[in-house]
Amino acid sequence: MSSTAPEAPATERAESRRLEGEKVERMVGATRAIVAARGITGATFDQVARAAGVSRGLLHYYFGTKERLLVEVVRRESEVRNQALGRSISDAESAEQVLAAMVHSFEDFLGEGPATVVMLHEMLTLAQRNAEIAGELAELGRRTRGHLAQALAAKDRAGVLVLRERPEAVAAFLFVLADGIMVRRLSEPDYDIRPLMAQAVAAARTLLS
Repeated sequence: MSSTAPEAPATERAESRRLEGEKVERMVGATRAIVAARGITGATFDQVARAAGVSRGLLHYYFGTKERLLVEVVRRESEVRNQALGRSISDAESAEQVLAAMVHSFEDFLGEGPATVVMLHEMLTLAQRNAEIAGELAELGRRTRGHLAQALAAKDRAGVLVLRERPEAVAAFLFVLADGIMVRRLSEPDYDIRPLMAQAVAAARTLLS
């Protein structure tokens, strides 16, 4: 008689994966909240495990190190925003609608409060001392710019807009504009960024006319 246990039904295997996914989401969400409230140094595995309602060992099982967990938090943030922006741009029928989609996405990001911005800047600071984090963040940056560049290039091919520079250069410039505004909002929370936003949109319009 074989000692191998019978394979679980497909529905049970799918349920197991789903539950594991939910636990990962809790761990990532807890890490995001703790980093925003206490900084990276305050986001210990013990604190994240308690906040997520999982064991410390499970955190180690999924992520291995705190650095890998932090990278996963940023990666998931980027994926969600990339997908939402991509959908908005794909529905745009003019250069102005493309601009409006990008502005709306950025305003949504800022409207969530300082948590995400603080977390990102904490990660950038850590990257100066951790080569693994630096490499992961650089790759995420390239992927995010590439995602936007592809969306803009598709609209250029469709005749919705006319890119004045290479898609990659346009995407990089747009992120530079957004980064500058984020830093100003982070350093001066009460600063009125509306004039900056208007100037940024005007600059972007020259590249998407």
